[in-house]
Amino acid sequence: MIKCGVKWLMLASLAAGFAAAAQAEELDVGKSEFQSSCASCHGTDAKGKGPVADQLKTPPPDLTMLAMSNNGVFPTDAVFEAISGSKTVPAHGNREMPIWGERFNPIIKLPHYVDPSYWKLAGPEQSPEVVVRKRILAVVDYLSRVQQK
Repeated sequence: MIKCGVKWLMLASLAAGFAAAAQAEELDVGKSEFQSSCASCHGTDAKGKGPVADQLKTPPPDLTMLAMSNNGVFPTDAVFEAISGSKTVPAHGNREMPIWGERFNPIIKLPHYVDPSYWKLAGPEQSPEVVVRKRILAVVDYLSRVQQK
């Protein structure tokens, strides 16, 4: 009887572990942000071959090579600045009309859907600046995880 209970408990633990892993993968906010904001140019795999890449004057870079191109260190600050607009990236357009529209600008009424989980993370003030920063950091985190070794 005890052996049967132990086996059942082990199976239940494994099932819970697999379910948690699947749910964690589903909740990869950085990947979702990248797919909706960056993949049209940089590709779903971040290698620069998105569906509109051939139509651009400046080919999008392979974002999986950022660390390798920086002596093996992922350039977190530079990536954040490129996305936020504090560092000018000519291919992204000027900040008055960035390629993403107002997607990463901290304005009060965002003109597109924002996952409610961001607003929960923004705290009681529901600060758009916090929401935007978290969205950018999610993309930066995702890119840091897809770097080639």
